[in-house]
Formats: sequence, structure tokens, C-alpha cells
Amino acid sequence: MKRHILAGLVLALLTTVIVLISGPELQGVALLGAALGGALGLVPDRTPAQRAAGFAVGFVAAWLGYALRAAALPDAAAGRAVAVLVVLALCLAVAGLSRGKLPLWSALLGAAAMAGAYEATYTADPASFVTSSAATATSILLAAGAGYLATSLLGAVVEQDREEERAAEVPLFSPVEEAVDANSGVAPRRGLPATRPFDPQPEA
Repeated sequence: MKRHILAGLVLALLTTVIVLISGPELQGVALLGAALGGALGLVPDRTPAQRAAGFAVGFVAAWLGYALRAAALPDAAAGRAVAVLVVLALCLAVAGLSRGKLPLWSALLGAAAMAGAYEATYTADPASFVTSSAATATSILLAAGAGYLATSLLGAVVEQDREEERAAEVPLFSPVEEAVDANSGVAPRRGLPATRPFDPQPEA
């Protein structure tokens, strides 16, 4: 737990620095990108490279969804629904084709990063998709990359901490201590109470 707190402190300090030294475009998505990148780095599932690759797949899929909306789909509920379906289908297809090496959850984080940072900008001016999407993508990727680096560097330590926590857990039902039967001198099996051996009475 202490190491999780350390990773969170590093992430918080780095995000604060990004906001202080960056321009308005990056400031607006700093928290979103750092939070998603931090989660990507902290979750001990797959290798760091595989998690980052899955994130990139989802991010590109979301960008393609906006490109499809700008080029061919109507700016209505039906068009947005088709775009969402295409994005999620791409994420699922890549996760399935990679047999889970590129985890689906990391792809969904990537899609969420692009959609969360760009939806309002796209809605305000769909015609400027090419230029506005490039600017937004650059900003959110910088913030997410900073958050990912801040936490993934502690990834192995965090995993070790989790192992230590699991090892320290006390089982709910502890086995009965071995005891030696007073008559037979034989120790019962672990987890079973000591019992006397069966001693049939001789027939009269």
C-alpha cells in the first residue's frame, strides 16, 4: 500500500508540473490523460509494452471513429452510434486476434482518452477535424505518456508489494495443529482432530 501511495504522489506532482508549464490545450486534458496513463502503468497485467500497445490500438481506433464521422456519417445519433460500434469492434478484434496479449481493457483506456479529450472539440467544429484532432491527440498523448511513465517505473515494485500483501494474509480457517494420540502414539492427519484407534471388544 505504501508503494501505491508513492506512485500516486509521483503522478500528482508530475501532473501539477505539466499544468504549470504547458499551454491551455494541454492543461485542459492534463488530469484526464495523467489519470488514464497512471492507471495503465499501475495495473499489473501483461508487460508494460503490451499494455502501451493496447492503449495505442484503442486510441487509434477512436481517432478512426472520428474520421469516419467527419467523412461519411451524419452528425446525428445514428452516425455517432455507428462510430461507437466501429471503435469498440476494432478494440475487441485486436484483443481477440492477439489472444489477449494486447489486453482489451488497455485498448478501452486508449479509446476513452481520445474520446474524452476530443468529443467537445469535434462537436463544436466537425469541419476542422484534421487540424483539431492532431492538436488534441498530441496533448492527450503527452499527458497520458507522462502518467504512464510516472507509474510504470514503479510497476515491478507495486507487483512485489501485492505479493507481500498476499503472503501476509491470514487464512480464514487455520488447520488444526498436529497432536499425538495418547494411546496409539500416532499423529493424526493435519486438519483433522486426534481420534482413538478402533478397538473392538472381544466377543463373550
